[in-house]
Amino acid sequence: MKQLYEMLRTQYQVYDFEQRHDRLAFVSIPPEQMVGLLTCLRDIYGFSHLALMTCVDWLEESHFQLTYILRNHDGHRELVIKTFIDREHPVVDSIHHLWQHARVYQREHYEMFGVSFPGSPGMTEPMILEGWQGPPPMRRDFDTLRYCEDNYSNRDRTHSEPEAHMKATLYPED
Repeated sequence: MKQLYEMLRTQYQVYDFEQRHDRLAFVSIPPEQMVGLLTCLRDIYGFSHLALMTCVDWLEESHFQLTYILRNHDGHRELVIKTFIDREHPVVDSIHHLWQHARVYQREHYEMFGVSFPGSPGMTEPMILEGWQGPPPMRRDFDTLRYCEDNYSNRDRTHSEPEAHMKATLYPED
């Protein structure tokens, strides 16, 4: 993995290399180079499987950490790539053209954290929080108690079946 790192850093601004063992390493890269690096890793170095894409809210540092875990099945290796994006304007290039299932991760990050991936299909369509009217709930500054008090404290509690209530509220035309 150290060899891979040395090759990659000749083309990209790869930093914070950490090798946990011979088959697992971590690197960080600026967000504007992410798509190029991921394309290179997939097409040249055999990291053909996007195993996971996740987001962490570093509220105190005012940024989000996007983490991509890639797997090279032939070499039995995993590479974890991290990038940091501005929390106030969380926009990063989409990778759905590299791995189709990435669009599901991207939609989730849009809905839960407010991270935008321009050009990704169905980005603004509800996926998990159907009918949600509030801010992205996974942001660390989201006040769950206040949101519940503001939105649910005055709710009519005469409904004994939540399914019927949700259907009437979200899909009255059905």
